[in-house]
Amino acid sequence: MKCPCIAIPIKKGEPARKFLLELAILDKTLKISSEDGELYLPIERELTPEELDELPKGAKQVEREFESHEKILTLEDILGFTPGYEVVGDIALIEADEPDAKKIADALLQIHKNVQTVLGAVSAVEGEFRTRRFKVLAGEDRTETVHKDHGFKYKVDLERAYFTPRLSTERQRIVLQIGEDDVVLDMFAGVGPYSIPIAKKCKKVIAMDKNPDAIHFLKENVDLNSIENIEVFEGDANEIALNFEGIADHVIMNLPHSADAFLDAAIFVTAPQGIIHYYGMTHEDDLFDSSIGLIEAAAKKVGRSVEVVECRTVRSYAPHQYNVCIEVRID
Repeated sequence: MKCPCIAIPIKKGEPARKFLLELAILDKTLKISSEDGELYLPIERELTPEELDELPKGAKQVEREFESHEKILTLEDILGFTPGYEVVGDIALIEADEPDAKKIADALLQIHKNVQTVLGAVSAVEGEFRTRRFKVLAGEDRTETVHKDHGFKYKVDLERAYFTPRLSTERQRIVLQIGEDDVVLDMFAGVGPYSIPIAKKCKKVIAMDKNPDAIHFLKENVDLNSIENIEVFEGDANEIALNFEGIADHVIMNLPHSADAFLDAAIFVTAPQGIIHYYGMTHEDDLFDSSIGLIEAAAKKVGRSVEVVECRTVRSYAPHQYNVCIEVRID
């Protein structure tokens, strides 16, 4: 079978394999092969240029013939359908009100050997700290885990702090924009999925969150990843920002349901020519314009202007609703 693959010197093959596993695109149905000192790793889709840059030096994206493994048992084999789920660390998440929730949970434990717990969500994302309530459907009785992403580790309790693996590619896109002399302010840092990888690239990160549990895990994750250039603050971003006028080259505003309430503070901390990465939840009929208008109005109040750098749809959130990112330069 011919498919896309990553060709890389054998000595660098293991870190490349682990990276592709983190992206969940290594094609496990095909056998990895080698020839003349090169290892060939089959992938389910082609890598973006940014993802390819993250691989060890010498990696190339090519096509090649591969042999298939013997058939691997799938969820569809067991259940007769493929359920929706996501995996955080060694915990799988599904909706508790699924008609076959217990059967799905047992199948997930059987298929995914790295999964030790299956949780069923019994609430939507709710409350000031945007957390969810879960019940254990199968496996170990816990909601805490360690999630690995792009070489970093994030300890999190899924009932105490918001975390989603679905934004991994988006977070990495932001990381790639950061320079070594930049100061970055993360207004809603959570357990650190933006702040920690950004800190490895820049001069300094100022990270804040109102949720004391998120701050607890953020501090643990700073230590877990041996980060030294992050300042962590617990409290309301609108109040904390008053201490950091005009210092940020990048401001991360990943609070899509209510980021507009913090625009004045974001503009206050942004340095001249700094970039605000604003996340919102918008209707498909007005993906960007209204949000851009809010940003422009906030800037105009303090005599500053806005240049739109990029607008993009991050993911579908609900019928006709999208999580979007608007990046603007503040003059």
